[in-house]
Amino acid sequence: MKIFNLGSLNIDYVYSVEHIVTPKETLASSTMQKFAGGKGLNQSVALSRAGCQVIHGGIIGNDGVFLKDVLQKEKVDTTYIKTLEAPTGHAIIQVDNFGQNSILLYAGTNFCVDSEYIEQFLSAAQQDDILLLQNETSALEYAFEIAQSKKMQIAFNPSPYSAELKKLPLQYVKWWFCNEVEAKELFGSDDAKTIAKAFVKEFPNSNLILTLGEKGSVFINKDCFIKQSAYKTDVIDTTAAGDTFTGYFLSAVSQNQTIKDAMKIASKASSITVSRKGASPSIPYIDELI
Repeated sequence: MKIFNLGSLNIDYVYSVEHIVTPKETLASSTMQKFAGGKGLNQSVALSRAGCQVIHGGIIGNDGVFLKDVLQKEKVDTTYIKTLEAPTGHAIIQVDNFGQNSILLYAGTNFCVDSEYIEQFLSAAQQDDILLLQNETSALEYAFEIAQSKKMQIAFNPSPYSAELKKLPLQYVKWWFCNEVEAKELFGSDDAKTIAKAFVKEFPNSNLILTLGEKGSVFINKDCFIKQSAYKTDVIDTTAAGDTFTGYFLSAVSQNQTIKDAMKIASKASSITVSRKGASPSIPYIDELI
């Protein structure tokens, strides 16, 4: 089984601040660092470091060529990554003294993805291969339809949330990955049991992996409600924690591990990520979990 990740490729500019900037406030940062990022890139790195075969699809500008180099070094298949004469997507990330972050995104070339590109990217996909999507690229509806026609498993991380998401054929999603913010927007609550009832009612044939930060995570479908505690760690930077969880969970289930084991592995990997600075550089390798 292969995992096709149609994912964002961003340049992350990370600023260390005493607290997240508030309206009308000007604040000096103590440091600024530049990293390879984007939810798509981070998730591909996590998948590969977890031992998965992953093919990344996406578009960069000439300023983002190093992002492709990063993925190649991680043994991610970059055959389909395309370069255009346009600015690469980027993110402005503030990280406060408690490791919490605030992120401003500019889509750039991530929104140059079109139906023709998706057809090419998924041309070699087969039944039961996984298509991983986030809400950081264009032409998502077409990606859903092509994947469904090929009987692929669709994994979807609806981040960043927007009302436009509800226009997508979400009934095709097999694996949902949401945090508290996204779940509240989608299902009207931040209570896990209330979310579970609403999710099962709306998507009875799907699975929801709900991440709750220090409160752990929950796996939800019509047959079960599985809780996973968070591993205690010193939180330095929460950037890419959810992406790590997504990558490690999908890698585990694609290798026929149980849901309980997948939740445990993903939680442990995420706890290592938040103990380090940066996005993709903070994601652990599988042998670090032993």
